[in-house]
Amino acid sequence: MTAIYLRRGQTRDLDSIMEIINQAKSFLRSYGSPQWQDGHPNRQVLTSDIARQDNWVLMVGKQVAGTATLQLTPEPSYQVIHHGQWAQPNAPYATIHRLAISSDFRGQHLSKFMFSNLLTIGQMQGMKNFRLDTHKLNKPVQHLAADFGFIQRGIVTVKDKIDTQRLGYELNLGSDNKLHRINNDFMQGLIR
Repeated sequence: MTAIYLRRGQTRDLDSIMEIINQAKSFLRSYGSPQWQDGHPNRQVLTSDIARQDNWVLMVGKQVAGTATLQLTPEPSYQVIHHGQWAQPNAPYATIHRLAISSDFRGQHLSKFMFSNLLTIGQMQGMKNFRLDTHKLNKPVQHLAADFGFIQRGIVTVKDKIDTQRLGYELNLGSDNKLHRINNDFMQGLIR
């Protein structure tokens, strides 16, 4: 079996990361989503993510198969939420951004593996609360969020030249037992 694991993204990974991001942009465009169609995330954004050590890459053997950003600082666009509210508005949280899996690995449930590991990394950094946002047409991320117990809390406004509205999701672990159950359910799904 090939080793599958996460590690921090490095500058030498940037070409692979950008290729995966561009594949994701094409995938989103293929079903009419305007998300990521205005030029971002771009190389400059991902370079900054790597420099801050917020970028993580999913390795399958020696190949970069996926990328995501786990931001441990507050997300400015989450300060205001419309048509709802955050369950833990004043608690520290981590944000999952820019999640993408290479088209070479699509359909292998690696996004679930990556998500599970991002939650574990965040929890090891002391985070009990996690947030993310996605476009209303991005059903794959909505399903992934729901699989992990994220709850849609309302609408957030992001910087985007085409469509600024995003669904805001939140997961409040509160205890290690919930994270253990999520990881256990994930592992059982892999075994089946």
